[in-house]
Amino acid sequence: MLRQLIYISQPFGYDAATLANILVAARRNNSRDGVTGALICRHDIYLQLLEGPTDAVVAAFERIVADDRHLDITALRTTDVATRMFPRWDMLDDPARSWLWSPAAVAAGAVAEAGADGVAAVFARVAAELGSATTACPDGPNA
Repeated sequence: MLRQLIYISQPFGYDAATLANILVAARRNNSRDGVTGALICRHDIYLQLLEGPTDAVVAAFERIVADDRHLDITALRTTDVATRMFPRWDMLDDPARSWLWSPAAVAAGAVAEAGADGVAAVFARVAAELGSATTACPDGPNA
């Protein structure tokens, strides 16, 4: 059994360099620890799904909570799953799409309104859109 955790946070000091640094560290740590996942991000939102062995997911989330580049971190869903949603991605970097909530909707509480299942559905949609593109990351833990 694997653990899946979804959280939301507000970026602090968001820019391309900050995002690049987050992704480098996440991919290094996740590859080492057998964690996979996706980060949907833009200037007003980090929405991340982590999946893998329970201890590794908990440790990754603890590092995120301690990271001052995140504000208002809230775990939205923690559950056991049988299979990974992003099995070949140490950390997929997915810019927030036009179909995702607008900045005004996020500020008005759209994520909380969507609930855990609604947020999980966002990641399911991203995973479905990737389709065969998941093979584009040959360095994932299950490659």
